[in-house]
Amino acid sequence: MAFAKISQVAHYIPEQVVTNHDLAQIMDTSDEWISSRTGIKQRHISKTESTSDLATEVAKSLLDKGSLTADQIDFIIVATITPDSMMPSTAARVQANIRAHRAFAFDLTAACSGFVFALSTAEKFLSSGQFKKGIVIGAETLSKAVDWSDRSTAVLFGDGAGGVLLEASETRHFLVESLYTDGSRSECLTYGQTALASPFSDQETVPAFLKMDGRAVFDFANRDVARSIKETIENGPIAASDLDYLLLHQANIRILDKMAKKIGVDRDKLPANMMEYGNTSAASIPILLSECVENGMIRLDGSQTILLSGFGGGLTWGTLILTI
Repeated sequence: MAFAKISQVAHYIPEQVVTNHDLAQIMDTSDEWISSRTGIKQRHISKTESTSDLATEVAKSLLDKGSLTADQIDFIIVATITPDSMMPSTAARVQANIRAHRAFAFDLTAACSGFVFALSTAEKFLSSGQFKKGIVIGAETLSKAVDWSDRSTAVLFGDGAGGVLLEASETRHFLVESLYTDGSRSECLTYGQTALASPFSDQETVPAFLKMDGRAVFDFANRDVARSIKETIENGPIAASDLDYLLLHQANIRILDKMAKKIGVDRDKLPANMMEYGNTSAASIPILLSECVENGMIRLDGSQTILLSGFGGGLTWGTLILTI
């Protein structure tokens, strides 16, 4: 029987830093207003690099860390809501950039849950026994998605990418998962609507920038997501207290504070980095995972059990528990 495991992690962040003080120069806001409500102090904003550029750097790093050549990769999945283009996909551009000629590649769109959904999808490919190695990346350039005159959304988001190398394994690492969508609440968080623009249609222009009902999304995270995480843990093989770390989507520090209490785990088991990067949507969990490996919190030796949970537009939310 075939299984899958995460063998390498990597992330890549644009060099340019935009602090809350910088934002205060172009909009009616302040460091105190942003940080007290969200925990965010700064974000990284791309000057010239596209989403596929960020994702390509992650893919190259994963190959280097795994001592692999690109032709050993069977598939590439990129989770993103900010692709370079709808066609070709960001994943196809990455495949070309690293010359992974044997790999099939596609994008997956599930907003801030994208990496969890993509990781779940990739695990099924490897568990089929047909594939041996795959790359899963979450990458975003959200700086092109926000209205920079809207302080309620522009202050929240940043650019970045993170990803993992998945390989076939003889032992089970993915223990339990739960994936959800509620399209009836989709208007809480929207981006990138396209109008019927033919000479035969009557549709008016639709808004293109990211729009969010912050209160509704905050309540959704603390009610629906917290409940689903608890249920996923209950359906798994270990208790919440035995989880080494819970890596949640990095949207708001207050959400993490409330989640820890509702799930019943120590707050220090929920690492955070939105202070430096802001909300990077599908990239937030893999960036955090990569940093936790980089700083020694997570060892990638199979001795720890972690929980990954993403939640956002769609509305979508999903949780994975795995040994790593």
